[in-house]
Amino acid sequence: MRAARFEAATSTLAVADVPVPSPGRGEVLVKVMACGICLSDVHLIDGELPGPLPVVTPGHEAAGIVERAGEQVSGWRQGDRVLLGAGRACGVCSACARGAAECEAPQIMGFGYDGAWAQYVVVPGGTLTPLPDELPLEQACVLADAVATPYAGLTERAHLRPAESVGLWGIGGLGAHAVQIARMVGAAPIIALDPLPAARERALHLGADEALDPTEPDVLDRIRALTGGRGLDLAVDLVGANAVLAQCVASLARAGRALMVGLSLEEMHLGPGVALGIQSQSLLGHLGYQRKHLDQLITLVRTGRLDVSGSVSALVPLEDIVAGVERLRSKQGNPIRLVVQPWA
Repeated sequence: MRAARFEAATSTLAVADVPVPSPGRGEVLVKVMACGICLSDVHLIDGELPGPLPVVTPGHEAAGIVERAGEQVSGWRQGDRVLLGAGRACGVCSACARGAAECEAPQIMGFGYDGAWAQYVVVPGGTLTPLPDELPLEQACVLADAVATPYAGLTERAHLRPAESVGLWGIGGLGAHAVQIARMVGAAPIIALDPLPAARERALHLGADEALDPTEPDVLDRIRALTGGRGLDLAVDLVGANAVLAQCVASLARAGRALMVGLSLEEMHLGPGVALGIQSQSLLGHLGYQRKHLDQLITLVRTGRLDVSGSVSALVPLEDIVAGVERLRSKQGNPIRLVVQPWA
């Protein structure tokens, strides 16, 4: 089969011929029909988010068709349309040893094990979610991170509630969906922040009440004016940069929460720590989602509560993956999601 292989030692990404993997006990071989290009994939290739493997196939936002199930797998048949969860349990931590539902050191597809920028991928059967026939696979794949991560972060980690004010920094793949999720939850006002005019325009189209340039010197004053002088109940860093997170914290109301969704290896410098204590504010980290969130999102899409039909900015053949990564890195065309099609 054809697969994109990233070599950490040389920082090179290239498509090569590799053996089709065989599913082991509890695993399923999936024919990959669509897989998103995520900014964390770009950071892996750039070395900003180093992975644990010397050579790996990236890609963690995938949808496809079941090809073959391994031993001790039930419920899946060849031809089933599936969405692939982007992580698996490590199998060796204390939580896994005692059979707990939540692994303490989950492995991320495309980082800790081979991902889905390939024609086939092997994944644990328990990470698969069935897809309805009416949901196109190239749209479905973005649910498995670009939508699910902000969805879980806003609704469960940060407990965003109706009529709470929310600021969303970075209206790219995660942020575009965060706007829609905040609107669906009933947050008000929704304030989107991005230095790119096209991204701010997109935020307004998707349901933001206001869209601001975070580089403007009066942006914190404008946030407070839009929230009746209080500041934000929830401020969300969808970029992964210390400057963004610091601005999020500075914009908070009393008892407000700052949520870190974007990933970064930068050291955090947020100003005097006493401010968080005096104002009873919270700083929350967040990574990923659970399978239940994919089930919920599929229901929301199927019933028309959430629209991802405009989320795919372009389709990219696997052989053009290097160009696709560069397009996302440079924000050419201001994409929401670029989706790889391994069989195109």
